[in-house]
Amino acid sequence: MNIEMIARRWAAACALCALAFAAAPVAAQNLKVMIPANPGGGWDQTGRSLAAAMQSAKLIGSAQFDNKGGAAGAIGLAQFVNAAKGDPNALMVGGMVMVGGIHLNKSPVNLSMVTPVARLTSEYLVVVVPAGSPHKNMGDLVRALKDNPGKVSWGGGSAGGSDHILAGMIAKASGVDPARVNYVAFKGGGEAISAIVGGHVSAGISGIGEFAEQVKAGRMRALAVSAPSRTEGIPSLKEQGMDVELGNWRGVFGAPGISVAQRDALVKLVRAATESPAWKQTLDKLGWTPVFLGGDEYKAFLDEETRRIAGIIDSLGIRK
Repeated sequence: MNIEMIARRWAAACALCALAFAAAPVAAQNLKVMIPANPGGGWDQTGRSLAAAMQSAKLIGSAQFDNKGGAAGAIGLAQFVNAAKGDPNALMVGGMVMVGGIHLNKSPVNLSMVTPVARLTSEYLVVVVPAGSPHKNMGDLVRALKDNPGKVSWGGGSAGGSDHILAGMIAKASGVDPARVNYVAFKGGGEAISAIVGGHVSAGISGIGEFAEQVKAGRMRALAVSAPSRTEGIPSLKEQGMDVELGNWRGVFGAPGISVAQRDALVKLVRAATESPAWKQTLDKLGWTPVFLGGDEYKAFLDEETRRIAGIIDSLGIRK
């Protein structure tokens, strides 16, 4: 075998190795997960459950988490944009809440600055009150809202997110100006739960899974869900006379500046995790609906969703 032939074979072998490396999950050793919210909420549950599924399926070796709440995720987003640029081992959790918050607050950072990887789940929202609340059903709460909108306080996630949007939609459907909604935003699910259970707000809104344990334990009373029909024994807003329906989706994003091959490797990694028994158990436990969408399809969805949510917020008159 002459030197030229050896060189050609060596070059071909190197090219195959490069292709194999590009196609492999580049985050196979250590995954870094930015959760742009305080512990205890839906994004926190999503990020930690996804990483746990990856570890259970032996797709990654370990995972590091960074919780950075505030401004509907914009604070964590800004840190992710600045610190994770070009890092193929980094993921950030986000979703509809962040899309709404960015538009509502006119944030200088937005989701066009990161890399869409995959949409994961959708979850309908539940309206709850403290166990000792005088509001025994949705009709009671709506009557109080009509009598004095400012006196009824709504606790939920970041301003402009799905919880805030649903409160505005309920007000509008009840004949109340959405701009008069007294909305109290919390940085994380743990803070919101404490405020609702303690009676510091009149009502709370979040994903069904986030309040499930509190409702089951009798510390909260569920009045309605934003699903098209009764869900887990809770009546829908529609069957109680309000033409309101809203689902909250969540997904993950890669760092700015990663290559298409690196993005595709992350899509492959996330897809494999969502097909694992551990992830499917999480969906069942928390009542999440799988709505996987990866790569370019997710980006197209995100572009359309950004326009849709902006339109809803503008129509509710709650933008600053």
